[in-house]
Amino acid sequence: MSTYLIVGAGRSGIDSARLLRQLGETFVLYDGKTDLDTAAVCERIGCECRFLLGELHDGDLDGIDICVTSPGVPLFSDVLKAVAGKGIPIWSEIELAYRHDKGTLVAITGTNGKTTTTALTYAIFKKWNEHTLLVGNIEIPYTGLALDSVDGGWTVAEISSFQLETMRTVKPKVSAILNITPDHLDRHGSMDGYIKVKESITQNQDDSDFCVLNYEDDVLRDFGGKAPCRVVFFSSARVLENGWYYRDGAIYLSENGSVTKLLDTDDVNLVGLHNFENIMAAAAMAHCAGVPLDIIRSAAKQFVAVEHRIEFVREKDGVKYYNDSKGTNTDAAIKAIDAMPGKTVLIGGGYDKHADFTDWVKRFPGKVKKLILLGQTAQQIADTCDKVGFKDYVFAETLEEAVSLAHAAAKKGDCVLLSPACASWGMFKNYQQRGEMFKAFVRGL
Repeated sequence: MSTYLIVGAGRSGIDSARLLRQLGETFVLYDGKTDLDTAAVCERIGCECRFLLGELHDGDLDGIDICVTSPGVPLFSDVLKAVAGKGIPIWSEIELAYRHDKGTLVAITGTNGKTTTTALTYAIFKKWNEHTLLVGNIEIPYTGLALDSVDGGWTVAEISSFQLETMRTVKPKVSAILNITPDHLDRHGSMDGYIKVKESITQNQDDSDFCVLNYEDDVLRDFGGKAPCRVVFFSSARVLENGWYYRDGAIYLSENGSVTKLLDTDDVNLVGLHNFENIMAAAAMAHCAGVPLDIIRSAAKQFVAVEHRIEFVREKDGVKYYNDSKGTNTDAAIKAIDAMPGKTVLIGGGYDKHADFTDWVKRFPGKVKKLILLGQTAQQIADTCDKVGFKDYVFAETLEEAVSLAHAAAKKGDCVLLSPACASWGMFKNYQQRGEMFKAFVRGL
C-alpha cells in the first residue's frame, strides 16, 4: 500500500483520485489555490479527502511515496521541485492509468493533428473491436476509464508533451508521432528539449512494437533510423516503397512489393492535405495492430471532423464560417489557412507561448484578405505583419467584436476562419470555450 500525492485538483486530478479510491489506496490532494472548494472536490471524488493548499511547508511531503501530477503543472514548478527534492517518483496520470489497463495501448502524439488522428484511430478500432477505449489529451482522462478495460481490448490515447514528461513504464504496442514543429517552448525550454520529449513516446518500445512516423518531417525521418521499435512511415509528398502515401487524390499502402489503394480522398469528409496525413497515420496504426483494410476504409469514409478543428459552423450570405479554435500554434494555423476553399478573413491571436509568427504571416498573401487580432499576442503579430509586408490587419478587444468585424469584411465566396495560432489562456478558460463562443457569435449574426 502506497500513499500518493495528487498534484492539481482539476479533472485529471479528480479522476486520478477516483481511480486510487477504487483501488483502496491512500492519497492526498494538492492544489495551489488556497480558496479551492474542497467540499465540491470531495463530492466529485466520492469520499472525504485530505488536502494541501497553497505553499508547501516542512513535513507536508512526509510519508508520500508517489506523486501523480496533472499535465498542466510543469516540472519546474515549486511543488514538483519540492517533490523531486525528496526523491519521490513523479508520474503522469497516463502512467498511473496504464499500470491498471488490461488492454493494449495505442498512443499518439505530435504537435498538430493529434485529436483528429486519435478520434479517427478510435473509430477504426471500435469498428473492429467493441472493447476499445478513447482516452488522454482528447479531454477524457485515462484514469477515468482504465478500470473499464478488459483483456483483449484496446486503448487509444492522445498524449501531449506535458504528459510524456512524466511517463515511466508506458509501453504502447503501436505509437505515432505525427509531426514536430515549435510549440510549448516556454514549458520545454528549447526545441531540442521539445523534440526529445515527443520522441520519448517510444522509450519503452522494442522490436515487437511499432511506431508510425511522418516521412516529410525531417526530424522524424531522422528519428526513424534510431527508434527502438519497428517504424512505419507515411508521406503526403512522395511515393514510398514501403509505407503509406498520398498521390493524385488517393491514399495507398505499399508493402512487400505490392501496392493497394485504400481510398479516394474525395470519398472522405475531412478536407486538406494535413487531414490526409491524419488518415494515413490512423490507417497505418490500425494496420500494424492487425485491423483489416476493409474496416479501416469503411471507418475512414464515415468519419467526420472533430469539434474545434477546422469545424464548419454555418454559411451566411455566401460566406462560410469555420471554427479552428484548436489551432493553437502556427503550424496548425497554417494548415487551416491552406484548407480554406476561398479567400479568408482570419481571426488570430491569444496567449503568448513565445512563438515566432513569421512563417504563419508569410502564408497570408493570396490567401488571407484581412486579419483580425486580439489577445496578448496581438501587437507581436501586428509587428510581424509589418516586417513581412502584410498591412491589412485590425485589432479587436473581444471575440464578439472580432466576429462582427469579420462579418463586415467578408464577401460572398469568402471564408471566415477562427484559427488563432495561440493558446486560449488569459481570455478564455480553454480552447473549447473559445470555440463555443465563436460558434455562438457566428450563429447569432
